[in-house]
Amino acid sequence: MNTKDSLLADSEILQFTDKVGLTLDKEFEHLQVNFFKGFVFLPDMAIHFGSFYATHDFTRITATSAISDGIGFIFHNIFEVDGIAEADKGNRIATPPYVRIFPYSISQKISFAKDTWVTHVSISISAGYLKNFLKEESDHFQFLFDNTHSFWIEELMTDDIVRTVNEIVKKEEPDSMKSFYYKIKAMELLFYLFESLRKRQTAGSVKLSHKEIDAVYRVRDKIVSSLSQSSSIEELKQIAGMNELKLRRIFTQVFGMGIYDYYQHLRMKEAARLLREENVSVSEAGFQMGFENLGHFTKVFEKHIGMKPKKYVQSFKGTNTKLIVRNEG
Repeated sequence: MNTKDSLLADSEILQFTDKVGLTLDKEFEHLQVNFFKGFVFLPDMAIHFGSFYATHDFTRITATSAISDGIGFIFHNIFEVDGIAEADKGNRIATPPYVRIFPYSISQKISFAKDTWVTHVSISISAGYLKNFLKEESDHFQFLFDNTHSFWIEELMTDDIVRTVNEIVKKEEPDSMKSFYYKIKAMELLFYLFESLRKRQTAGSVKLSHKEIDAVYRVRDKIVSSLSQSSSIEELKQIAGMNELKLRRIFTQVFGMGIYDYYQHLRMKEAARLLREENVSVSEAGFQMGFENLGHFTKVFEKHIGMKPKKYVQSFKGTNTKLIVRNEG
């Protein structure tokens, strides 16, 4: 990215943050902006997306905004970086992709590792506007509206979410009514997210402390680090520093499914990626994910992916469509 484009992107970020009442504290000292776009629909909503290159290790703390009772939706590291120099291709995205939902009243830490790329699509929306938009469907999401200052949710990506994120970022924008277009796309993205959220297990909703949130993410990181072999609940309890009942309740509240189901789901998403992108056989995908019995692997795969492995392979063979899907974590 040349100096002129970089200065233009920096200027667009400052204009956007000024409109929504956010402040940037020396972020530009640590980030090189590849591209950035932001659209504001005050007092109800805003969307921004872009990619950044971290020149130093640092952590950004999210702040409040001008959107009343704002809820943040972050689609982090889902799309790949385009338009970078060939010499920079080796600098990979370090943090696994995630979809995170949180109230702006709870500050979020976003870590940036030196010499890595970070991409995001972020939507801010007021709780009242969202509830009115959902209308009668809002009853299914009371965990968002009854505890607007305490919830913390991470959702797994679906193919529809991945596709819509890429359409927002990479599809050529219209010549006119750009704001209207991006507001519609933002609502489309939220539709697919809420479609997924509607299937979540419920575990009650209690106020979570930063310590509890950090603990449950340490457990999640341990699960993600070894998908071919599960961690024992005793090991996970020690990592979290809490008893089993509390750990299971908080994990389900944050991630929408129990610890073992979450582990199995990630295993099957990785198996699907191996089949789709690495062109391995069904038996090899199962073996790499730690299955000795092919029939058991097939059964678990169908439960989490929606079809048997062989049918899944047939579904994408002969097509040129390639979605950007990595291991969620």
